Amino acid sequence: MRHESSVTSISWIPSEAISGAMRLPMDIGMGHYDPAPPDRITDATLDELRGADRLRFANRLAAWVEVEDGRIVDAGYSGRAVVGATTAKVGLGSITFPGFAYPIMQSEPVIEDDRARFVQTAGGRTGAPLPRRTSHPPYVRISGPTAWTTLALEIAVDGTATFEVAGASPFPRHWIYDADGALAAKSGVIDWATWTKEHDHTRSPWHDVDVAALVADVESAVERSASHGLMATKPDIRKLDAGATLTRQGEPGDELYLVLDGMFHVAVDGEVVAEIGPGAIVGERAIIEGGARTSTVTAVTPSKVAAAGRDAIDEATLAEIASGHDRESS
Repeated sequence: MRHESSVTSISWIPSEAISGAMRLPMDIGMGHYDPAPPDRITDATLDELRGADRLRFANRLAAWVEVEDGRIVDAGYSGRAVVGATTAKVGLGSITFPGFAYPIMQSEPVIEDDRARFVQTAGGRTGAPLPRRTSHPPYVRISGPTAWTTLALEIAVDGTATFEVAGASPFPRHWIYDADGALAAKSGVIDWATWTKEHDHTRSPWHDVDVAALVADVESAVERSASHGLMATKPDIRKLDAGATLTRQGEPGDELYLVLDGMFHVAVDGEVVAEIGPGAIVGERAIIEGGARTSTVTAVTPSKVAAAGRDAIDEATLAEIASGHDRESS
């Protein structure tokens, strides 16, 4: 009997992801940020997104196991990688630079009696030149930095599967999809500055250098829908250092926050009850329950939030968001 499963990452550049002088080309239209990928994908979606210039690269780890007499007797890979292009406006026209894909790296499947583990790394760099300073010789580079994800997948003898983001470049944003094509996780932090200075080809998995990935759970569908309306109000974009407090339990507050980047701890009575990341909406309970913050939310990493007034999301939607969180009672 054959069992198959997969895990897929799609890597893209959200708005406000680039800082410093290098954001100027994006701001004047020589480059572009990407619309968020869909909540659900198929294998064909990767080609559609590439054709629409909506992804930087995708890593699809697909694998199979053969089972006989309750034991795994064979296993193999069947996935692929997709690298997008960069389109830059030049005068009244544009020029497209195809991305440069590195060879897919697949570890030999590790087979035990009841499960097999697969590890696959895929990525590359933009074909467009990106002059930048680096932290190591020759201290100036013209080619773009290297972006990648390293995904791991375990398939059990009964066909059930689990996945892991074993490593990833600190830029851009990586969204992770399960075997059913549903959005299942997100990279919690994007770090443009570190990525451009540190991660060329010689400091990547192709030279045995990987980077641990902070991964956040996916926000609810209602939060994802409400975030579009919140961003349409042109919220105040704020940066927080690691350790900074976003809300403090018991204090009054009437602002809503959308986490754009970074990881936060949610604590009630001094006990951490949840960890949240990009896409999470914070502060709704104070608005619908009388104006006092019900938890203390603290940045675990350097973070960025969008702050908006209480009218940015209607109260019925806020109540639905609050019922889905239920962090304080948990």
